[in-house]
Amino acid sequence: MKKLRDLIVLLVIAALFGITLNLFRSAVGVTSPWFALIVMLDFLGLVAFARPLFLLKLPPFVWQLRAWEARGKIYKALGVPAFGALLRRTPLHYLNLQVYLRRNPDDPGEVHAQIEAAEAAHFWAALLLVPHMIYACVQNRWSVVAWLMVVQLVANVYPIMHLRWVRARMQRLRDRKLLNRKLNPTETPHGLSQPTAGA
Repeated sequence: MKKLRDLIVLLVIAALFGITLNLFRSAVGVTSPWFALIVMLDFLGLVAFARPLFLLKLPPFVWQLRAWEARGKIYKALGVPAFGALLRRTPLHYLNLQVYLRRNPDDPGEVHAQIEAAEAAHFWAALLLVPHMIYACVQNRWSVVAWLMVVQLVANVYPIMHLRWVRARMQRLRDRKLLNRKLNPTETPHGLSQPTAGA
């Protein structure tokens, strides 16, 4: 019954988004950067409502964490931890409560899946803006390109970097727990308590 209710909600929201998007297209045109922004936001909204039914996946070549990401030095230099702190300490964390371990400390695997899904949502949302950025370049509308780049950084690139950094930290914690379990086989395993994330 819950799945059916979630499906009905998703279909209603999709219909509303479709209607409003078509009205907005009639008002500003498909080449408008404002139309591109609304498409991206609608996509992220649909993904949020679809979360109880399915989780988005990343392409394998994107999903794989690199060694430099696990070390975290570049992410720290780019201010990614500060961005994560901003998400956690402001109402922005309500955008996706499912990616916080403190909300579900007994099931780190589920939290990890939600983190990957949130990263996938931002990855595909970022791709949605690329055609409009290319079109703006062709039209020599460099102010539009710059504006869309700022949107990409704030709405997608930094969330993706933060989520990947958190995934790397969770992987290190899992590896450490596995090592401790091998060294202390009688120790009772516990859920992860850190770190936290934001989408």
